[in-house]
Amino acid sequence: MKQIKVLAQFYVDLLVKLGLVRFSLLLALALVALAVVVQVGVTLVLQGEVNDIDIVRSVFFGLLITPWAVYFLSVVVDQLEDSRQRLSKLVTKLEEMRSRDMQLNNQLQENISQLNSEIEEREKAEEGRQIAMQDLENEVYQRENAQLELAEQSALLKSFLDASPDLIYYRNEKGRFSGCNRAMQELTGKTEKELVGLTPWDVYSEEVASKIAETDQQVFNQNVSLTYEQWLEYPDGHKAVFELRKVPFYSRDGRRLGLMGFGRDITERKQYQDAQEKASRDKTAFISTISHELRTPLNGIVGLSRMLLDSDLNAEQRGYMRTVHVSAITLGNIFNDIIDMDKSDRRRLELLPKPLDLHEFVDEMENISNLMAEQKKLRFDLERLSDLPKCIEVDSTRLRQVLWNLISNATKFTKDGGVVLSVSSELVDNDQAEIIFEVEDSGIGMPHDELDKIFAMYYQVKDENDNLHAVGTGIGLAVSRQLVQMMGGDITVMSDVGEGSTFTVTIRVPVVEMAAEEETMPEIPQASLSILMVEDIELNITVAKALLESLGHEVTVAMRGDEALAIFDPEAFDLVLLDIQLPDMTGFDIAQQLREQYDYLPALVALTANVISDKSEYLAKGMDEALSKPLSVKAITDVIQNLVLTCPIDYDDEADEIEPTVPQSDEIMNQLLDLEMLESYVDIVGTKPIHESIAMFEKMMPDYIAILDSNMIAKDKDGIKFEAHKIKGAAGSIGLKHIQQVAQKAQSPELPAWWENINDWVDEIKNGYKPDLQVLRNWLAQQEDR
Repeated sequence: MKQIKVLAQFYVDLLVKLGLVRFSLLLALALVALAVVVQVGVTLVLQGEVNDIDIVRSVFFGLLITPWAVYFLSVVVDQLEDSRQRLSKLVTKLEEMRSRDMQLNNQLQENISQLNSEIEEREKAEEGRQIAMQDLENEVYQRENAQLELAEQSALLKSFLDASPDLIYYRNEKGRFSGCNRAMQELTGKTEKELVGLTPWDVYSEEVASKIAETDQQVFNQNVSLTYEQWLEYPDGHKAVFELRKVPFYSRDGRRLGLMGFGRDITERKQYQDAQEKASRDKTAFISTISHELRTPLNGIVGLSRMLLDSDLNAEQRGYMRTVHVSAITLGNIFNDIIDMDKSDRRRLELLPKPLDLHEFVDEMENISNLMAEQKKLRFDLERLSDLPKCIEVDSTRLRQVLWNLISNATKFTKDGGVVLSVSSELVDNDQAEIIFEVEDSGIGMPHDELDKIFAMYYQVKDENDNLHAVGTGIGLAVSRQLVQMMGGDITVMSDVGEGSTFTVTIRVPVVEMAAEEETMPEIPQASLSILMVEDIELNITVAKALLESLGHEVTVAMRGDEALAIFDPEAFDLVLLDIQLPDMTGFDIAQQLREQYDYLPALVALTANVISDKSEYLAKGMDEALSKPLSVKAITDVIQNLVLTCPIDYDDEADEIEPTVPQSDEIMNQLLDLEMLESYVDIVGTKPIHESIAMFEKMMPDYIAILDSNMIAKDKDGIKFEAHKIKGAAGSIGLKHIQQVAQKAQSPELPAWWENINDWVDEIKNGYKPDLQVLRNWLAQQEDR
């Protein structure tokens, strides 16, 4: 079969090669030859012989039939070949198409595989997306919850911040506000929205902003927190002092974002401190007053007892009098300790050096020490170990206080034996001398471990084996050492238990010449006056009466206010001395009643134990003059000269021609009110507008005073001046002359000692405007009744 295919292929290839005609001729010749051969062969087989006819017939038949058959066959073959070739081409194309199909199929398979992979991945992605969506939904839910919780926490935090009375604010690196709480809004008068983006220069005054910017820069430059105090002003004008703390704050990545500020209002603390200072001043004034009140009778007791000791007394009387004398001196020393304790707590101990006759001073100490020692039946010896300068410059009161304290202690802690005071001096140069006082006793002594402690404030030596113990204040030695050190010296001590103690005081003082004493006796008026003195302390009465009678005056004494009113007769007395503090009323009450009762009065002079710094208060309350106790010859003679002798009092028939004085009520009104302005105002518009102005003034004054107080605490001179100016204008508009005058002084910092007096002026305004308003209302009522 294969060979046939090969022959067939050969046949076709030969046909193609020779062409159809030549191949047909060749094939025809081949077939004719084949036919002759077959005819010859068949004839030979059948007939045994071959004839020419047979050959001719075979050739002729072959030549006749064969070409057509060959041509037909060749055409068929040629057609078949064309078909084959076309088929071959088609097969090739089919193969190409099949190849392409295979490629496409492979690509499709790959695409299908890839698509399947993508589908799987998409399915997985979809699953992942579903999971992510669920996670996202959960996260969104959680975030929503977190945001709600954060919003609640933020609102709660904001509420906390707004509820805080402290200032809280934030500023960025450029110094601009980023947020604040309600307290900060109230301080600045701006809402948080308005405040954000502003700098301190946009919010505060230039002075305040400068300080704030400076401290902000310190926080940024040094990157540390900072705390300081600063006065800030509210929109209504009142000031408050804040303790400001500024700290830098950072983001999570450590980047600094700006600073946070916190401010605590410490105005009340400042007020408390000022109140403490004022209380301390009041305490000092109180102690000074008590000191004066106690020193007056104590000095009287010491002086009178000394005078009696110099008189003829029997032994028993002299002993009693010495006891009185020493007790008075001891009481004075203890009281000195109390005063010095108060002063030393505020470092206010002062020295007032003056020339002192040292010889007389030593003699005086000897006399006092003898009295102290004799009281306890002890021996006292004074030893002058060297020549002493005649006159030195020292605060004799303080030196006497130190030595009294040491000698008093020596006698207190000595049962048997005695006390020795040794005095020596050594010239350092021609102008300086070193004075040494030694106080030696034979008393109980002190342990060595106590010697370093006895000069401590309030320290007292504990003695467990002896009934003799300290009963004083525990401050005498501490104050004594402080005083001696202020004199350029020191106090040292040596002591042994049971062997006594020796205190050594060493001071270095200038040596001076004793100045000649010039006795300047005041000119004593020749006229003898009848004086009514209202005083409740017998010792003061004795001293003052003796002084006045020695000047040639007649003195009548009343010890109570009602007694004075009962015996008073304006024609019987030329001068009235009124003590301010009496058992039943004040001297001001007496003066008021006298001025209301009589049209004409003799001079009324106040007597007070206080130091008089301003007499206006006494004059405003009906006095013609004021004197401090104890009375001095110069003071009382000046008063007599100025108030009595310059206007001789005559109670003859011409008394009717004397113009009566203005009753106190009118005097007070004239002092407190601007009557000229008020009268003209009332004549024009009546009293109703004044009542309305008074109501407005009463409404405004608390705010004025509150702002004035804040400026006082801040010690803001300009603020005090500004508020005092407003008060002055408001008071003047309704005729409060006194308040207007005080406010005028308060608004004038150029006045001498303005800072020293401003507290008193402000207090006078605060405490005086309401009574003055009542006086104004009373005056208006009088005008309305007319």
